[in-house]
Amino acid sequence: MKINSLFFGIALFGIISCTSTPPAELVITDSARARLDSTLQAMVAEGWVAGASALIYENGTEAYFNATGFADREAKVPMDRNTLAIIYSMTKPITGVALMTLYEKGAFQLDDPLEKYAPEFSNMKVFVGVDSLTGELKFEPLARPITIRDITRHTAGFPVNPNQPGLGDLLKEANAGNPANTLTQMAEKMGQTPLAFQPGTQWAYGPSVDVQAFLVERLSGQPYGEYVRQHVLDPLGMSETRYFVTESDRDRLSAMYRKGEDGQLTQVPDSLAHAFNTQEWPMTPGGYGLTSTLDDYMKFTQMLVNGGTFNGVTILKPETVQLMATNQLDDSVTERMFLPSKGNVGFGIDFAVRVAPTSSPDENMGMVGEFFWDGAASTLFWVDPENKLTAVLFVQIMPFAGQVHKSFRDAVYGPYQNPNN
Repeated sequence: MKINSLFFGIALFGIISCTSTPPAELVITDSARARLDSTLQAMVAEGWVAGASALIYENGTEAYFNATGFADREAKVPMDRNTLAIIYSMTKPITGVALMTLYEKGAFQLDDPLEKYAPEFSNMKVFVGVDSLTGELKFEPLARPITIRDITRHTAGFPVNPNQPGLGDLLKEANAGNPANTLTQMAEKMGQTPLAFQPGTQWAYGPSVDVQAFLVERLSGQPYGEYVRQHVLDPLGMSETRYFVTESDRDRLSAMYRKGEDGQLTQVPDSLAHAFNTQEWPMTPGGYGLTSTLDDYMKFTQMLVNGGTFNGVTILKPETVQLMATNQLDDSVTERMFLPSKGNVGFGIDFAVRVAPTSSPDENMGMVGEFFWDGAASTLFWVDPENKLTAVLFVQIMPFAGQVHKSFRDAVYGPYQNPNN
């Protein structure tokens, strides 16, 4: 196992490797399984989560599975392999893959202006403040248009803070993200709302991937929900991954929990937690909204670690997956919101990408070249090409619980070891 590799010339998908032979030493050993069992059980016993489940594949075969605790603690429904979890932003990489199927067809180039295909984003301006004397909002023209690359790496400049003086009121008034909007209506409202910063100058997590879903719809001439189903989900056999959960399957939908300041878990009423997924809305967002099972999402990760192919079905070319898993952020982009909390990472096309080894015991363990993302309810997946390993962790806890991910990663790879010792 090549922990903390110093070489960024990773053998991604066997493309740039001199050999496609997997590492001789496995990551998921008996010791790792014991660590994982203990970690998942401790998460529940210590009240971090009500329930947890994890699935890991290594070299194309199942290396680990466990589920512990409750999908619904109050109803005593155990966490299970077929529990449906709300994956929130783990929807985003699926949308990115859908978009890149159109890239492979020559429908666009990454540095094309977004407005070339979506005039809704023409003639935009950037908010620069509020006049201290008159109270009027101040704007400046765009230094350059938003590009498609910007919406794949969160550098477009779309505002996200409803409490920002001046701009926040415009953001709330537009209400572009209301699920009662269609994707086209969302785009129209976003295009009429000033940007928070010049495109390409900052990394700010926001609605960019919803714009990707809109772009898929615009370029393909097909509703986004239908396109992603036809070109990604169905070919991979991901029948459990969906926005709308039918009544017959809702008994498998995990409850949602919120941890209070006192450290206690409180169940969020299902009427709130499941409101999006138990009703069919006009919007099919690219950035959130899907539910899935461990095995369904694992099919997606296996497609990625195999360079775009799973069970004989090719979704993307290996070079396209490699492009998505390559850092797209220039060093000049120093404002990166919460991204540094994920470790020594950059950002590719809808994935965080590890660019340097784990450098301290406090940092998440990971492999150089891995790519990953997570969800608001603290779900997590990653793809480790060097070890041909993919991992999916399901919990349903808010606010986002970074310590859950740290503990899980430590259990997989073992505790941090200083390479200088």
